[in-house]
Amino acid sequence: MSEALQINDTFVQAVTGDTDDLTKSQFTIGELAKEFDITLRTLRFYEDKGLINPRREGMNRIYNRRDRARLKLVLMGKRVGFSLTEIRDLLDLYDLRDGQVTQLRVALERFNAQIAVLEEQRRNIDQATDELQRTVDIVSGLLKQKEAEPA
Repeated sequence: MSEALQINDTFVQAVTGDTDDLTKSQFTIGELAKEFDITLRTLRFYEDKGLINPRREGMNRIYNRRDRARLKLVLMGKRVGFSLTEIRDLLDLYDLRDGQVTQLRVALERFNAQIAVLEEQRRNIDQATDELQRTVDIVSGLLKQKEAEPA
């Protein structure tokens, strides 16, 4: 295994928590769809967007470890709120062969920025939940009063 590929595999394993055996080198569209619980249409969409690039054997798509790793990063990026454009930028860094220093620096910066965004969203959700719970308590109290009144 080349050093660059090994570093990229290590990066993907660290970022995504992937502990799978990396000896398998080819995957069908059905295998990846099943493994990641996504539709064939989703895989074709990511291919159309240039996020993954399987080779073709006739009408069949054959995905390699690079495609699988990129897919895993796409799905992780979507799960934590990155746009497809932001994910593409991170994937482009993934392909650099600079020993991963640039990729790791930029990824760390972007991950920390996204953590800040998600924490702000959490604060906003917590505040909205608290306000809604206060409103539910008030409305419940008013309803009990109205139901207790003689008709």
